Amino acid sequence: MTALPEKRFPSTADRTDRPLTMRGVVEADLPELHRVDREAFPEEPYHYFELRQSYDIHGDRILVLDDGRNLHGYVLFVTTSDGYVNWIKSLAVTPELRGRGLGRRLMLEVIRRLRSEGVHQVRLTVEPTNAAAITLYRSLGFSFEGGVRKGYFGPGEDRLIMALGL
Repeated sequence: MTALPEKRFPSTADRTDRPLTMRGVVEADLPELHRVDREAFPEEPYHYFELRQSYDIHGDRILVLDDGRNLHGYVLFVTTSDGYVNWIKSLAVTPELRGRGLGRRLMLEVIRRLRSEGVHQVRLTVEPTNAAAITLYRSLGFSFEGGVRKGYFGPGEDRLIMALGL
């Protein structure tokens, strides 16, 4: 996999003065990527093999936040084969760094890249109770497509679908 170019910005972490780098994922990141996912989604993290498969298939579509020692977030985004629609499959920031604009930075970079590729629409799903994520996505211009989709990911796994035209 070819790593995407790095994008550096000052750290917003209180616990470190190390700047964060936004860059493409590399194979050596997989254990850290799995740790971030488990911390961000303790109720339902991806299995390691799912992240491995995502890397193998869509490795150029995973951006990570790296302080040089640890990862602190990632976004996984996948474009449909016709190049028209992109789905944000996962956006994660470790709990201790939430609320500092890191998810926004990841999303803005994805949106910038997708616009330059000529993608027409970005879509995602979000838990109806995840107010912080919904607020973030709405502030980026995403809107709801209908109401709550009951059982979207199976029994008890309701989701809202949100979309952004590019």
